[in-house]
Amino acid sequence: MARPITLFTGQWADLPFEEVCRLASEWGYDGLEIACWGDHFEVDKALADDSYVERKRETLAKHNLEVFTISNHLVGQAVCDHPIDERHQDILPGRIWGDGEPEGVRQRAAEEIKDTARAAAKLGVKTVVGFTGSSIWHTLAMFPPVPPSMIERGYQDFADRWNPILDVFDEVGVRFAHEVHPSEIAYDYWTTKRTLEAIGNRPAFGLNWDPSHFVWQELDPVNFIFDFADRIYHVDCKDAKVRTGDGRRGRLASHLPWADLRRGWDFVSTGHGDVPWEDCFRALNAIGYNGPISIEWEDAGMDRLVGAPEALQFVRRLAFDAPSAAFDAAFSSKD
Repeated sequence: MARPITLFTGQWADLPFEEVCRLASEWGYDGLEIACWGDHFEVDKALADDSYVERKRETLAKHNLEVFTISNHLVGQAVCDHPIDERHQDILPGRIWGDGEPEGVRQRAAEEIKDTARAAAKLGVKTVVGFTGSSIWHTLAMFPPVPPSMIERGYQDFADRWNPILDVFDEVGVRFAHEVHPSEIAYDYWTTKRTLEAIGNRPAFGLNWDPSHFVWQELDPVNFIFDFADRIYHVDCKDAKVRTGDGRRGRLASHLPWADLRRGWDFVSTGHGDVPWEDCFRALNAIGYNGPISIEWEDAGMDRLVGAPEALQFVRRLAFDAPSAAFDAAFSSKD
């Protein structure tokens, strides 16, 4: 059976959950990766009211949709981040932001991610996707010179804050899939290895593979799949286009808005960018990934009502199943 293709609702949180379900169903999506913001999935309500989760299930069933994953990127970002500032206030629920005192925000965010695992289990979902934040991302330029001890403290801070969270994930039988992404504790190949080592490679913590962030960093998304084959817990499809050819546009994007063409790269509709999609799907087949393929539609230059169904058709053509055992046997047989 073909792997389900889902729509990540994070970029649709301005619309009511029911409306996103209607659109996704009409376009032909199999299910949703539900964001924990807007009215799409509210962790506190899910734990406080049994009928809340049941109503979500009923809405999904009404539109012939399934849910395989919930995502809480925004709150997860605040668990380790430094500094905590107005950017976080803009993305966090008021009860997490509170008075804005940084350590209080981090601790409330950590408790909310624990509750996200509990809410996921209540919904019958086995994977939570999200961010971790990072206390050392702000040192990326390495100037003023950054002593190794400062970097080590950053990974230790991550381990100290996330191990208790992952204990709860273990207790309720849910896994966390970290999206490897600039501004996180793991944002490329080497930082991913170091992050996994910091928590003793415990199975509760895996990865959400999203190739768009690899492409504009000049990393290979295909080899990343092979290198971390046992940690690919979820797949997000988002494309990126590098536009650095005129000597003015750099990969750091110059603090320009997403859709500004002066940037050195931007997100584009899946299939319109530089991600080697067929090679990626072949690699996912090779490692035996059989989970959902979730489309994260984030093209600021295209109407999303056009782009989201177009992306679905593109992925459905390419996200082919691996050959069956019978085919393998027939192909390898000799006369």
